[in-house]
Amino acid sequence: MAGLTCGQDVSERVIQFASKPPHFDLGKSFDTYGPIGRCVVWLDQIPDPENLAISCDVNGQRRQDARTDDMIFDVPTLIAYISAICTLEPGDLIFTGTPSGVGAASGTFLQPEDVVTTTIEGLGNMVNHCVSRGR
Repeated sequence: MAGLTCGQDVSERVIQFASKPPHFDLGKSFDTYGPIGRCVVWLDQIPDPENLAISCDVNGQRRQDARTDDMIFDVPTLIAYISAICTLEPGDLIFTGTPSGVGAASGTFLQPEDVVTTTIEGLGNMVNHCVSRGR
């Protein structure tokens, strides 16, 4: 593992739940649904990468607030699991999961013009504006 960055794991819930049983991967597969950035921070620049504050705000309202040490599986376990299934190459990204507070659990879904801000301690933040996909 070379470094860490922020990411937003966006889901299209209508598509996810349209098939029976629900197909979660397709709802995450639209262009622009996995933004990352603004930068990659090398591991030697982060004192304790296993214990970082992580939050997500929508329109300034806190929706998610956790720490990376709350993850069910640590990063080495995720890398071992994934690399047993497929070859990981330099530059590959692994989204490690989402803290509690996703919109589907509360029935609150992103809407056009919503502003999503993700912040991870030591990595900075990223801000994205939601727009209509225009089906």
